[in-house]
Amino acid sequence: MQYERELAVAQEAARVAGEIVRHWYDGNYTVQHKGHDSPVTEADTEANNAVHGLISRSFPRDGWLSEETRDSGARLRQHRVWVVDPLDGTKEFINHIPEFCVCVALVEAGEAVVGVSYNPVSDEMFAAARGSGATLNGAPARVSAAGDLGAARFLASRSESARGEWAEFQSILQLQLTGSVAYKLSLIAAGRGDATFSLKPKNEWDICAGTALITEAGGRITDRYGAPLRFNQRAETLLPGIIACNGTLHPRIIELLSRHGHMASGDRR
Repeated sequence: MQYERELAVAQEAARVAGEIVRHWYDGNYTVQHKGHDSPVTEADTEANNAVHGLISRSFPRDGWLSEETRDSGARLRQHRVWVVDPLDGTKEFINHIPEFCVCVALVEAGEAVVGVSYNPVSDEMFAAARGSGATLNGAPARVSAAGDLGAARFLASRSESARGEWAEFQSILQLQLTGSVAYKLSLIAAGRGDATFSLKPKNEWDICAGTALITEAGGRITDRYGAPLRFNQRAETLLPGIIACNGTLHPRIIELLSRHGHMASGDRR
């Protein structure tokens, strides 16, 4: 297995960070805000420090990109970069909704080659490495075979739904409100959801681990326009939304978004 050591370290880091997150989940913590609708707690920062310590000791020559670390342009000159979200789903964490995870991914030449998402409350470890498939708690994981768009389980963001961003699809799709985007991608990789999409930009650390998981589980994930996802290609970390699914549904989702006027080239960010 080409990335055996990297995958093992990623899982160890995610589990150590998950223990920190789990500790704070039932404790007293301070909620601060980095910007509009972007809370952060001690769980985020302590988990980030734990992951960074393990990764930097194991792979000192690799680059680093994390939501909770000040970014450095040095990563753009490095062939391998770790992309981390120490707590994807801070809002769910704060609201005591157990649908969040620690995300650790490795990018090589712009592609996600290792991805780990760990939910410390449910003790679900989703893991994948290029060419080795995806697993959930060590057992093989595979995307669903759903092909009917109307019957497929679409995992929708609670916050996006609250803002009315899924309203036009409610009569067409079977929506299941689910926590963080990384957790949604993990569930799709394990066949426990069929698809999701977001018309809003997503940061690389939100979706990098999930990209590896879905790809290795036999699914397909692209940006909202159907283009392949590439990571660590520019200083800007936002990517223009996503479409993630079991693969079979991808052209049907593209067609759906086109019918609803969401695929026009002028709409690109």
